[in-house]
Amino acid sequence: MGPAEAKNFQTSPEKAFVISRTFNAPRDLVWAAWTDAKHLKEWFGPKGFKIVACDLDLKPGGVFHYGMQAPDGNIMWGKWTFREINPPKELVVVTSFSDKDRGITRHPMSATWPLETLSRTTFTEENGKTTLTVRWTAINANETERATFDAAHDGMTMGFTGTFEQLDAYLAKSQGK
Repeated sequence: MGPAEAKNFQTSPEKAFVISRTFNAPRDLVWAAWTDAKHLKEWFGPKGFKIVACDLDLKPGGVFHYGMQAPDGNIMWGKWTFREINPPKELVVVTSFSDKDRGITRHPMSATWPLETLSRTTFTEENGKTTLTVRWTAINANETERATFDAAHDGMTMGFTGTFEQLDAYLAKSQGK
């Protein structure tokens, strides 16, 4: 498949989901919080969810596989497969819903959510503060899956806002602020 054909299977650049947040913490700490299992266990996920399983192999081709328990007790599994790792500036991962055996599964509440999405996270520091920006696109997705992804941006904003609030609180605690 050539580049022009592959483009038809991913979100067009103007429809990418993009969200940023500036944290009152140095970039090395924000990077560690985002890429180290001992940190991720403490804050990662939507508000009200608890990490109950966490395995991370931070290398190209490596995987972050995790289980999150929802407030109702159900466990949802997720998986990042690392494509590019440029500490402490950029992290590129393929994100999927998963099962306890690291398989790729459909979104538990959306039969048309893409099986794979691509997330590019950048970390920039200025005056001791770090801006984290996530740029997220559907990949290897058909038209229906891309449309589902594109229509979900409001919900994704709410989810990331809660996740970023948890990261902000964790970073403040980690720095004793």
